[in-house]
Amino acid sequence: MVQANDRGAKKRGTTVGPRQALALSFVIPSDFARGREVQDAVMRDVGRVGFTPDNAFAVRLALEEAIINAIKHGNRLDRRKKVRIAARISPRRVEITVEDEGQGFDRGSVPDPTADENVVKSSGRGIMLMESYMTQVRYDRGGRRVTLVKDNV
Repeated sequence: MVQANDRGAKKRGTTVGPRQALALSFVIPSDFARGREVQDAVMRDVGRVGFTPDNAFAVRLALEEAIINAIKHGNRLDRRKKVRIAARISPRRVEITVEDEGQGFDRGSVPDPTADENVVKSSGRGIMLMESYMTQVRYDRGGRRVTLVKDNV
């Protein structure tokens, strides 16, 4: 079971005002099941603060892609390497960072999956989905960290 770090997090069952935010943080091994546990924990709070169903779907999809990319491509399925996930969740905005311990990547070098020559290839689709569904996506630390932002408008 994944446990969130309680520093700064509101207790379950409390009301979150429009300017308040829940803060969650996780450190997990490169394991897809543990990634799903984190995703479920984050999504419980996204629902609790009142994100619309469409915006909650966007957050779920982008978070899943980011965690899978960190485990599979960043840490290359090495269970000794960690994935760090931090989330700030408010009724108006969700901001999530996912960071791996891999080599990183250059976003500009990832081929466009919608180009004719790449349509049958599976790589790059997760990045495209994250960038399509989120309000903002940033890559830093040499591509080892992605920040996902979704405004609830």
